[in-house]
Amino acid sequence: MSFIDQDFLLDTAIARTLYRDVAADLPVIDYHSHLQQGEIAERKRFRNLAELWLGGDHYKWRLMRTAGVNERFITGTESDEAKFHAFCRVLPLAAGNPIHHWSHLELRRLFGIDLTINAANAGRIWEEANARLAGMDAWSFLEQAKVEIACTTDDPADDLLQHAEIARSELKTRVLPAYRPDKAMRINKDRFVDYLTVLGQAAGMRIASFNDLIAALAARLAFFHQQGARISDHAIDAALPARAATPAECEALFAKRVDGTLLSDAEQALYQRGLLEALGRLYAKHGWTMCLHIGAQRNNNRRRLAQLGPDTGYDSIADFTSSAGLADLLDTLDADDQLPKTMLFCLNPAMNEVLSTLIGSFQDGDTAGKLQFGPAWWFNDHKDGNLEQIRTLSNHGVLGTFVGMVTDSRSFASYPRHDYFRRLLCRQLGHWVEAGEYPADLDALAAIVRGVCYDNAKRYFGL
Repeated sequence: MSFIDQDFLLDTAIARTLYRDVAADLPVIDYHSHLQQGEIAERKRFRNLAELWLGGDHYKWRLMRTAGVNERFITGTESDEAKFHAFCRVLPLAAGNPIHHWSHLELRRLFGIDLTINAANAGRIWEEANARLAGMDAWSFLEQAKVEIACTTDDPADDLLQHAEIARSELKTRVLPAYRPDKAMRINKDRFVDYLTVLGQAAGMRIASFNDLIAALAARLAFFHQQGARISDHAIDAALPARAATPAECEALFAKRVDGTLLSDAEQALYQRGLLEALGRLYAKHGWTMCLHIGAQRNNNRRRLAQLGPDTGYDSIADFTSSAGLADLLDTLDADDQLPKTMLFCLNPAMNEVLSTLIGSFQDGDTAGKLQFGPAWWFNDHKDGNLEQIRTLSNHGVLGTFVGMVTDSRSFASYPRHDYFRRLLCRQLGHWVEAGEYPADLDALAAIVRGVCYDNAKRYFGL
């Protein structure tokens, strides 16, 4: 078997059949990404492969720093070509790292270049890829990857004008907004009070209380719904309290912060719990899905944060416990039959079984997989992490109701990650058949693969 050949990761006959006959050509529904609506609307072109691959990609930045590459060649002043050569020089050291697989998959799938990425080949790759890139733009990557639907990540105050422009265009991919109210959640951030003015202007009202905040967010949610949004997303970076916040507490915490006093960690968590509960009821009313990204420890390096800003490669997995607070939040919403479809993404693999069993407590028998154990995310979306997520979900739930993979990426080049996941799904099913743990029923297996890779997401999100 050669490196990343047509049978890459497909080590059984069943896996190869499922991939080739079912998974390979299915459209992609990328229900969570960080693509920029403006770059899609303007049909962004990339000046070279370094901008496409290294611009803003904190995965690759972390790898390069760890391999001893000076910051000048990462986010600094060296030329794009010099940065690309630095990346090619150190990538061979990263055996087992998913970036090694992803980069080669992207080179082959996007540019048709079957070369190993290393220092010796860097010059040829640079020339050949840039020649192909000159005739490509943001739309090219979406259409080449058969992306049927791509969801961006948008602030509630965004006017979504570029989304409207995209919807009127001839782009085959449907690009939909997703609602991410992080700025309303992160009450202790420096510009929180300023953000209330921005959000209020977008909603056409003045925000002077917690109730006003919820009303403004509800107005913007209704606007997003009109633009096709059906998904919300929240970063849960601290444990939620295992009790509901009373209306009086929410108002008091809001007033305290608006008056200029920062909240304690416990107060922030209680405020976030109150906000999530109020928004959860709104999501249920509109038939939306609430996605909770749990377990990131962000901005660990204060010196680098000051120099480079957030999302530059200095985050990690957190080890806080979330189960009691999450269970109570879900239970509080469920008690009034206002629990929306919910997806729990887990950054800490130690919580895989915690969350995969928690979702089983709130399935309702009406919506298949109403609560989802989300796909392997961020530090987990490598080979082992994807396989572990599939196995954990299968151990405790129903794999055939899973809504599948997302890119969770800022890069238009990242869509081969869906192919990577599909190969791993077929690999795992093939192993179970080969071991005599699942029948060699190709119709049943194909139904699982089609569902996980495409059908379930389209049904579940109502897209």
